[in-house]
This record gives sequence, C-alpha cells and structure tokens, in this order.
Amino acid sequence: MKKMIALLLAAMMVLSMAACASKTAETAAPADTAEPAAAGTAAAADSDLAYIQDKGTLVIGITAFEPMDYKDADGSWIGFDADMAKAFAESLGVTAEFVEIDWDNKILELDSKTIDCVWNGMTLTAEVTSTMECSNAYCNNAQVVIVPADKASEYQTVESVKDLTFAAEAGSAGEAELTALGYTVTPVKAQSDALMEVAAGTSDAAVIDSLMAAAMVGEGTGYASLTYTCGLNSEEYGVGFRKGSDLAQKLNEFFQSSYADGSMMQIAETYGVQAAIIEQK
Repeated sequence: MKKMIALLLAAMMVLSMAACASKTAETAAPADTAEPAAAGTAAAADSDLAYIQDKGTLVIGITAFEPMDYKDADGSWIGFDADMAKAFAESLGVTAEFVEIDWDNKILELDSKTIDCVWNGMTLTAEVTSTMECSNAYCNNAQVVIVPADKASEYQTVESVKDLTFAAEAGSAGEAELTALGYTVTPVKAQSDALMEVAAGTSDAAVIDSLMAAAMVGEGTGYASLTYTCGLNSEEYGVGFRKGSDLAQKLNEFFQSSYADGSMMQIAETYGVQAAIIEQK
C-alpha cells in the first residue's frame, strides 16, 4: 500500500512539474512576440515619412531666392525648388507648406521640427552633409562675384577682387568661400540683401549663387546696373532632412522617376535652369 501511494505521489509530482513547465512556456511566449511589436512601434516613431503623413504637411524651410524659391504676384511660392517640393509632397499624399527661415539657423530649425526639410538651392558642403540627411545632388551651381556693371572690367579674376568689401548671406557657401580666401565679408540675412548692399554702395561686391545671379542681375532685371564676373568655386545643390530621416531616400526615388518621365526637366525649363540639372540615376 505504501509502495502504491509513493508511486502515485511520484506520478503526481511529474504531472505537476510538466504542467508548470507548460504554463511557463505559455506565459513566456507573449513576451517573445511583444519584442518585434515594440521594435515596430519604435521604428514607426522614428520615421519622418510616417510623421509628415500623420500631420498631413511637409514643411519646407526656404529663403527668397529666384529662380529657386520666390513669390509670384499673388504671393504664392514658385520657382524650380518650390514646384519640385510641391510635386514631391503630392506624391506622398501631403501638402507642401513653405516657411521662411534664418539661413544661418537651418540645422536648428530642422532638429527642432519647426521645418521638415531645407529645399532652397542648398550647397552640399561638408557641414551640411555631416549634420543633415541629404538627397542626391540635383543641380550644378557656383558662387560668383557681383559688382557694378561699370566696374566689371576691373574685376575678372579672384585675385583682382581681394581688396573689395563683400556682402554675403550668413551661413551660405558664398560666405564660406570668402572667409576661406581671407577676404572682408559682411554677413547679411539673405542673398537678395547682399545685392541691395552693392546697389546701395555700402559694399563693393557681393557673392551669390550663379543661378540667382543669372535671374536677378543684368539687363532686364531689378538690378540692371549690376553684373557678375568671376566664379569662386563649383558646387552642387541637394535637399536636407533631419539626420537619419527616411525622407531623403524617398526624395531620391522621386528625383529618379521625375527625371525619367521628363517632369523635372519641364519644371527646370519653366525657370531657365535646365542646363544646370544633374542626371538622376
């Protein structure tokens, strides 16, 4: 009898242990499946694409910069960059919203989420590419010297302009080039302000983007008395997003498709920048 009881107790202990093991496995299983779900949630939270689609707008940081971003007679933003930004936003199912920024604070504006990207003829400098997630280059450019047209013959080389006083947009590639050369430069809020400085005679010269110079100085423009002479460099434009943003790759894909279907070049021709467009592969 004692032997049978012992056998029964032993059997019960085995069954009890098996049941406990089974329950432990059952309760452990949800923990295993919970990890991927948590990771997925974190990934969604880190996605700029999900962020802008959730709020329904792509906020674009710009400065007034013809022919890339400027206002028409009705006060609407147009230009090559502005029109491309609108088309990109539409492809994502959101609305493009333009915000004028202090160019020198563009990285701070991005990181604080005041804006979602910088799309304004932005030169892909080492500083830009190290602090932003940048698109592929889409447009060629150069920094050029602007002087009064009646003095242009005197200033045809980089060496010949070394003693001039310059105005350049704060935080711009033009300011960086002048600083690197050791030339005297006064930073101003926008490239258009740099032109005003030269027109007013408060600066001898300005340095601005060649694409802007072609649209804004010389005969038939608002600055007919100014002209551009020598170039300080050659460079490329790109669009900047927050570091690690998945929107940069989405824009690269959009650039490739819009170049392939001809819509990018069609917009470029509208604003006379087609010769500067870089093939998107």
